[in-house]
Amino acid sequence: MLDLILRSTALVAGTLSLLTALGVVQPAFSQPADPAKEPVVLGVSGPLTGQYAQYGAQWQRGFDLALEQVNAGGGIQGRPLRVQFEDSQSDPKQTVAIARKFVADSRIVAELGDFTSAASMAASPIYQTGGLVQFGFTNSHPDFTRGGDFIWSNALNQAEEMPVLADYAVTALGLKRVALLFINNDWGRTSKDLFAKAAKERGAEVVGAEGYLADEKDFRSALVRVRDTKPDGIVLVSYYADGAQITRQLREAGLTQPVVAAGSVYSPKFLELGGAAVEGVHTTTPFFPGDPRPEVQTFVKAYTGKYGLEPDAYSSRAYDALLLLATVIRQSGTDRTALRDGLATVKDAPSVVYGTVRLDPQTRRVDKPLSTRLVVKNGAFTLWEPVAVKAAN
Repeated sequence: MLDLILRSTALVAGTLSLLTALGVVQPAFSQPADPAKEPVVLGVSGPLTGQYAQYGAQWQRGFDLALEQVNAGGGIQGRPLRVQFEDSQSDPKQTVAIARKFVADSRIVAELGDFTSAASMAASPIYQTGGLVQFGFTNSHPDFTRGGDFIWSNALNQAEEMPVLADYAVTALGLKRVALLFINNDWGRTSKDLFAKAAKERGAEVVGAEGYLADEKDFRSALVRVRDTKPDGIVLVSYYADGAQITRQLREAGLTQPVVAAGSVYSPKFLELGGAAVEGVHTTTPFFPGDPRPEVQTFVKAYTGKYGLEPDAYSSRAYDALLLLATVIRQSGTDRTALRDGLATVKDAPSVVYGTVRLDPQTRRVDKPLSTRLVVKNGAFTLWEPVAVKAAN
């Protein structure tokens, strides 16, 4: 019995040590949050069904782990932290309806989401007018945070991400004639233009650009036109499902050029759907579980222990976003306006993606984001050699 008690005590101490390392334990609250107390509620608008459902599932795992740890470490001054996840399918019509629901619900202190920038930006005017923080942690459109002072993000925006991708394709891989395939929505078109500008500034020529619709499955005609431009590399501005399908079809068409894809393909599903065809595809990500930083390895250990699989970029972003908001709520309280003001002043908030986080109050974006270069090797994402972890431009 004594041995059991000692082992249990050691386990609790180890867990608290792990949570302290992640910055999720409150020093004044060594006891778990009291489930009988009124919860502090965050609204989540995101895809649980539809074509982006996989991303929503990845979010859910990140949220659940963060909630478990935050509440084990005292919650919000002893109150449990909860999320109310509403399925939007990342459809702008549904995000608007969800925004109205959250704004009218006084229990909701802030909102996380939606997945795509277009879906989030459709709802932004409602959050701004209603005085409820909209925290779009995957929204990279440069205009997203320009929607008002209640609109914030810790995501790398396209104006930062596309030059990083161009650096990888042009400077590191030496591509000089690239052809682009891009999803023809607001995010895709903006990313395409930003990449083309950055590639030109680095001495490369974009010899062709082919847009496609989100539900398109047959890319063979576009790939014939890409082939005719005689590119020495192909760049994809895609999500994982369409990116995998395009890569399969371009290899079947005999196109053997290097493929460089936007970080949005970084998902286990990209490997699963693409199979051998995606071997050698290059991409970037702000989070990689093989990153040796202690905070990353602590998170990977906790995540793998809970789910039996490695965390991905989207589960880590969800985890990070919830930890950040928990930190701000603890410091600033649950008043919606005070929480907005707290985002402008929070410093060194814990982050498995960036180490620590500070948000720029002018841009309402994360200050000094990071990005890591990856390549698919032996069926897995691996660090590209020479290893490069660099600050965004």
